[in-house]
Amino acid sequence: MSSILLVSCGGGSSSPTQSTTPSPPVLPPPPPPPVRIVPDVDNDEYFSAGDATVERTDVDAFSQSPEAIEKDFELDANFKSGNAIFRNDHSGQGPIMNAATCQGCHLKDGRGNPPVDPTVPMDSMVLKLSLGNDASGEPIPDPTYGLQLQTFGFASFEGGDTTAGLARFGGGATEAIGEAFAFIDYEPVTGQYGDGTTYELRRPVYKVRDLSYGEFADGIAFLPRVAPQMIGLGLLEAIEEEEILALADPEDANNNGISGRAVMVEDVTTGENVLGRFGHKSTSGSVLMQTALAYRRDIGVTNRFATEEPCTDAQLSCTTRSLGERDPHPPHPPGVDISDEELALVEFYSRLLAVPARRGYEPDTAVWDESVLAGRTLFFETGCADCHRQGFETGTAQGSVLGEIKLSVLFPDPPPIEVLSEQRIWPYTDLLLHDMGGSCEAVARESADGGFCAAGENCTWVSRCEGLADPYPDGDAEPSEWRTAPLWGLGLALTVNPKAGFLHDGRARTIEEAILWHGGEAAQIRDSFLAMEAAERESLLTFLESL
Repeated sequence: MSSILLVSCGGGSSSPTQSTTPSPPVLPPPPPPPVRIVPDVDNDEYFSAGDATVERTDVDAFSQSPEAIEKDFELDANFKSGNAIFRNDHSGQGPIMNAATCQGCHLKDGRGNPPVDPTVPMDSMVLKLSLGNDASGEPIPDPTYGLQLQTFGFASFEGGDTTAGLARFGGGATEAIGEAFAFIDYEPVTGQYGDGTTYELRRPVYKVRDLSYGEFADGIAFLPRVAPQMIGLGLLEAIEEEEILALADPEDANNNGISGRAVMVEDVTTGENVLGRFGHKSTSGSVLMQTALAYRRDIGVTNRFATEEPCTDAQLSCTTRSLGERDPHPPHPPGVDISDEELALVEFYSRLLAVPARRGYEPDTAVWDESVLAGRTLFFETGCADCHRQGFETGTAQGSVLGEIKLSVLFPDPPPIEVLSEQRIWPYTDLLLHDMGGSCEAVARESADGGFCAAGENCTWVSRCEGLADPYPDGDAEPSEWRTAPLWGLGLALTVNPKAGFLHDGRARTIEEAILWHGGEAAQIRDSFLAMEAAERESLLTFLESL
């Protein structure tokens, strides 16, 4: 901005007005940096999930039940039955979907991953769709494609073929086809640490082509999500609501730069207003709610709590196909694809997936690895634990609202689940929403060479964001707010699924990259990491990999 010289005008001569620079306002001194106490190491932390801990470190580390379940014939049978349903197809699935099974997204009960290259469809991640929120805070669906893009149609999975054809497999008036083909291009982001060591991140650019049912509405936005790991869900659900709410500090009253926020959601399985604690944006309040909604949204399997097929009125072939979906099995409520008994078994399985024990500790000698201890100290001193809270004690883990499962029959008044109740656990999360920074551009239309286009076969819908933000709110979570992810099992994520990605969209290939993407409230922690010497960074990563 150019400076302006003020002059006085009138009779006689004129001369510049003498300008004076105003004195800067006297500001109060900044608050002192928070004093962070490093708690004494507790050897019980080796058992990350109390009695629901298992000592397993191989590819099946996330697929185990607690020992107490294995020793009870009936509970073990329920767990294994739930596992079988989780891993297999359902009658009545589709007509459009993102995966054929729960296991198709939660690979080996671990994290999903982005496609390995732009020619591969999204099969363990999804693009949620949004036109913003309405006056009541509910997301506005695209009138043609709804609230989630479904890559596959029913025919995509016939004969066991889950990859050929992508969005346009099949066809015909009654053969539902997938909605579109979504893919990712990555742009490099480079930087360096304080000691001069360089790094490279990858910024995802989300693209959609081959729309099967017409154009998106103006203002459409893509909200990418990779499937999270399944371990410890029943324990997180058993933490008393009041204990989590007590951690919330939306106005940062303690001046530590961290403003955790709790959100309340309606639990569709009970109608009650409860704390949101599941999903990347805390949009679900219980494991059963998360399970029921995922069945409908991701697999097209309707159930008591989500009865509408995933088709919209604009998708004639999908709607026509869905009219023929009527499961003949008597236990199913009329017009839905999965029975309450089956849903309860999957809920039981999901709640009881055990957490692997920590690494870097020798139980026989009660000695921790020195590098793990050094990294632990840095974890607390740099403020990582301000969001990734170390531990909780669970309350009473109530039985399912669907009832108690006995020989595949549901009975009312289920007893509590003892192995999840009154357990001291170490999940490293506060289950609150935190602002992680970032912003997004409006979705654009681009040709293959990156130029503008309005329509045509080679015209692609493109979404770019800076940082970790979504384009629009998701539920009560603002675009840049994310639930603190539990860190237990972190060091085994790539053992369970070597292609797994970290963060909500899997962009981070390593734990180190995930740290470097932190912004917003966590920018100060990221900057502390950037300032560390190489040996300190290695120690911190060793600690995180031990979780």
